[in-house]
Amino acid sequence: MALRVTPGMMQAQLMRNINHNLTRMQGQQNELSTGRKLNKPSDDPVGITYSLRYRSELAMNEQYDKNVAQAKSLLEHTDTVLGQLNDLVQRAQELSIQALNDTNPQTALDAIATEIGQIYEQSVTLGNDQMNGKYIFNGQMTDKQPYDKDTAASQDSDTGAINMRFAAGVTVPVNITGGEVFGTSADGDNLFKLLKDIQTSLEANDKKSLQNAYDLLNTRFDSITNIRSEIGARANRVELIDTRLQDLNINLTGLQSKAEDADMAETIMKFNQEQAVYQASLSTGANIIQKTLIDYLR
Repeated sequence: MALRVTPGMMQAQLMRNINHNLTRMQGQQNELSTGRKLNKPSDDPVGITYSLRYRSELAMNEQYDKNVAQAKSLLEHTDTVLGQLNDLVQRAQELSIQALNDTNPQTALDAIATEIGQIYEQSVTLGNDQMNGKYIFNGQMTDKQPYDKDTAASQDSDTGAINMRFAAGVTVPVNITGGEVFGTSADGDNLFKLLKDIQTSLEANDKKSLQNAYDLLNTRFDSITNIRSEIGARANRVELIDTRLQDLNINLTGLQSKAEDADMAETIMKFNQEQAVYQASLSTGANIIQKTLIDYLR
């Protein structure tokens, strides 16, 4: 039995085809206006999975970038402070050698002792140095001052390390404790104790005690130099990590762009094609059903 095709059926089929063509053209137009081929999950269920993964990794890298910037600032600041301390110790060494010269009168030794006292106070100031309101030489107890001017030689800083994460499974300690820099209260070459001993020896003109303190001061100077080298090595590693993160960000951004962004040249071509198909469907429909209906649809 032959199927009877009525005008209503023809109109309904025409409307479905025109709406279908219009929807496809609108999709291309949406891509052109947003510049993205992924505007909702249904656009590409597989692509949205990759897109979310890239976004997640970029968000993690953004936090790692912040950690890198913070670590670099802290390491650079610590190196600056260690450089200042290095200059102080060198000056104390020079003064000690000068005082060990037998030709110095007591007045000269007293003047040197006064300067050593100033070096001691400045060393304590450096030991209590802060960055952004946090003490850099007190381990994890960054909110507490590690040294007091009168009792610095008998005080020990916190020994906790501050580790920063720069990638999955990659952490680097970014702090140096006061015990590593100035020595602990049990160390014979504790910098604060040595400076006090030198000052006392000068005031008493005790060359033997002065010589012993000077020898230990050289040992502490070597320790400070080694620690400064370690800080430099850590800074270099953080710099390498920073370079790797920047390269990774570029790669992830490129992959995200491929997953999300529309190829504008291709999208324009497809839009023109869909527009042509839509116009053709309108023209074809005008020849099939009454013109007044097509005019209404337009």
